[in-house]
Amino acid sequence: MTNIAQDPEREERITMQIVVDAYDSEEQVMGWYYYLQDTMQFPFPAIRVNQKRNSTAEKHEAVEVVGMATEEECEQEMFVEIAFEGDEFAVPLIEVEAPAAEAKTQQAIEDWHYWVNRGY
Repeated sequence: MTNIAQDPEREERITMQIVVDAYDSEEQVMGWYYYLQDTMQFPFPAIRVNQKRNSTAEKHEAVEVVGMATEEECEQEMFVEIAFEGDEFAVPLIEVEAPAAEAKTQQAIEDWHYWVNRGY
């Protein structure tokens, strides 16, 4: 877990809009899935940031996010489908940054990053 400061506005949005009716972790997952699916404007340009194995270096790749992965793929972690070098495949949303995407899309991604980094 990253030591990230609590953000009251983001906490309110997550509590009141995303996991509002969730009674267990499965319902939280579905809340997140549908929030992300309904909020992000697909497709959008993004950067995939992933940690190279056995290294402290990060690799940055320009990609296009084309949609959410299936519900089944997102049962433990949120994944998005990306287009990269002629292929489409799922990557963890935690590895995606979208500085050039529409504001609501950026906010949704940042909400997910916040949730993960706070250790929820």
